[in-house]
Amino acid sequence: MDDLYSKITERFDIKEVDIRTYSPLTLAFVGDCVFDLVIRSALAAEGNIPNGKLHKRKAGIVKASSQAAMADALMDELTEEEEAVYKRGRNAHTGSKAKNATDSDYHKATGLEALIGYLYMMHRQERVLELVKSGLIKAGFTEE
Repeated sequence: MDDLYSKITERFDIKEVDIRTYSPLTLAFVGDCVFDLVIRSALAAEGNIPNGKLHKRKAGIVKASSQAAMADALMDELTEEEEAVYKRGRNAHTGSKAKNATDSDYHKATGLEALIGYLYMMHRQERVLELVKSGLIKAGFTEE
């Protein structure tokens, strides 16, 4: 495979593991970063924008309430497998309190991040991009 996760596992000689056995919070740990990278990359690709503006726009999307809105908007697009991963992440006991978000939004955001982490680690980056773009459009953060 020629995706980023494959290159990372090859370069760092990481043994293949059944990703389905990972805890949803581990998947969310990875998914948080992948989501952030996708959003940063999309914003940077819009042109040379001052750093402060980039950060402000990114922060408006990469926060629990925005991710929760995207998760809600995407539910009808998820496969059974994806919905199960999302629910595992949403229902996980995080052991931390949400900052600047409701508990409900925080749990939905964790579910979305778990799904993104899962898809990324399953070498399904195209599906990650498809869901993130659709979620951004459906939740009103960008136009088609």
